[in-house]
Amino acid sequence: MADIYYNYINGKWVSSCTNETFESINPANTEEVLGYFQQSNEEDVELAIASAESAFESWSKTAVPTRGDVLFNLIQLLQEKKDELAVIITKEVGKSLREAKGEVQKTIEAMKQFSGEATRLTGETVPSHKSDIFAYTVREPLGVVGVIAPYNFPLGIGIWKIAPAIIAGNTVIFKPASNTSLISVKIIEMFEEAGVPAGVINMVTCPGGVIGNAIGNHPKIKAVSFTGSTDVGLALGKAVSTRGAKMQAEMGGKNPSIILEDVNIDETVENLVISGFWDNGQRCTGTSRVIVLRSIAKELTEKLVSRAKRLVIGDGFGENVDNGPVVDEGQLNTYLSYVNSAIEEGAILEFGGKRLTDNGLDKGYFVAPTIFSNVTKDMTIFREEIFGPVIGITTVDSYEEALELANESDFGLSSTIYTNDLKKAFHFVRNIESGVTHVNIPSNYFENQYPFGGKKASSIGPREQGSTALDFWTDYKTVYIKP
Repeated sequence: MADIYYNYINGKWVSSCTNETFESINPANTEEVLGYFQQSNEEDVELAIASAESAFESWSKTAVPTRGDVLFNLIQLLQEKKDELAVIITKEVGKSLREAKGEVQKTIEAMKQFSGEATRLTGETVPSHKSDIFAYTVREPLGVVGVIAPYNFPLGIGIWKIAPAIIAGNTVIFKPASNTSLISVKIIEMFEEAGVPAGVINMVTCPGGVIGNAIGNHPKIKAVSFTGSTDVGLALGKAVSTRGAKMQAEMGGKNPSIILEDVNIDETVENLVISGFWDNGQRCTGTSRVIVLRSIAKELTEKLVSRAKRLVIGDGFGENVDNGPVVDEGQLNTYLSYVNSAIEEGAILEFGGKRLTDNGLDKGYFVAPTIFSNVTKDMTIFREEIFGPVIGITTVDSYEEALELANESDFGLSSTIYTNDLKKAFHFVRNIESGVTHVNIPSNYFENQYPFGGKKASSIGPREQGSTALDFWTDYKTVYIKP
C-alpha cells in the first residue's frame, strides 16, 4: 500500500482536520497509487495562517542575506536529489524523464538567480527639496501570503513562487495542485532541510477549489500568487482584489507562431515540435496556433506530420520516449472534446486526434500528437486553450494578415515569428500583443534572469522572475528624516 502524506504546518507534518485523504496516481499506469494526501478544509487553512502569522515577526526581521542563505542551501539539495526529483515528476505528471530532468535543472538555474536577490532588495535615495531633509525608500514584506501552483511544472513553479516570497520576508501558505502533491511534499522537505524556520512555509493539500477559495477570500492573506487556468485565475483575482490584497496570476495562452516563406522549414518544424508537442503541450507558453504563408503551407504541414509520426509516445521512463501521458482523465477528456469540436467545425485532421491504447498504453492517459489544417479564426480550436499536444494550422496570404490573426486572441502570453527578414522581425516584436516573444526560437523558450508574464487575459499583476522577482512580494515605504 502506498504511503500516507500529511500537511505541513508550523514545522510539523500533521493530519487534516477532516481525517480524510485523496490519492495521487501515476497517469502512465492508473493502477499505481503514488500516495494518499490530506483532504483539507478551511479549518486547516486557519491553522496554517495562524502558524504563518506567528512566524512572520521573527522571519521578517531576519537579515535579508541570512534569508538568502536558504536558497544557497536549496541549490545544493536540488543538485543532490536531481535524479530522485525527476523520477517523481515523471511518475506524477507523466512527462518524459528527459523533460523531468530539464525541469529540475531549470529550477536549479532559477535558484541561482534568486539567491542573489537577497542582496538586491534595494530602495532609492532621492534628493529632497529641503536641504535639511534626508529622504529614501525601503522595501518591506507584506505578511502572510498564498502560493497556488499548477501541475505542469510542479517543482519549478512551486519553488519559483515560494523562493522570492520568503526572501522578501513573507511567510507562505502553499497550496499545490492535487495531482502533483508528492513532488510538493519533497519541496517542503528540501526547504526544511535548507534551514527555513517553522511556520515560514506551510503546505495544505486538497483537490478542487476549497483551499484556493479559502486562501483567496481570507482577510489575513495579504497577497496571492497563482498559476493555472484563466477562468480560475480571474475569479480568484476578483476575490483577492475586492478585499484590497495583491494578486499575481499567470494564466492561459493561445500562443501563435508565424512562419514566413524565407525560413528553413526543417529547422522550423523541429522548433514547432519542441514548443507544440513536447510535454504533451502542457506548457502555458507552448505553440498551439501556427499561422503560415500559403506558398509554404503544404510543405510545412507535410513535414510537420512526418515529424509527428516519428515521436515516441510511452511511459516516461522508456528509452527515447518523447511524450508520456497527459496528467489525468480530465485532461484526456478535454483533449478528446477539442479534437471532436475541431472536426465538427470543419478543420482537417492531418494526424493524431485519438487516445493511444496499443502496446500496454491502455493503462494510462496517452494521446497522439495532433495536427489540424484549414483552421480559421472562428473555430473553437483557434480561440480556446487546449493544454494538449494539438497544433492548428491557419493559412494566410501576407505577413500583415498573419500579424492581425496572431493578435486576434483574448490571450497574450507568448509568441514567435520565424523569418530571416530583419525588418519584419522587428515590426513583429513591436506590434505583437504578448508579454514574451521570440524570433526563430520556440515559443516556450525562457531564461530565469528575465521577467516573465503576459498581456490581456494571460496575466494579472507584476511579472515573475528576473529583475522583477521581488516586486510583487514587497511594499515600498518612503522615509523623510529631519535631524
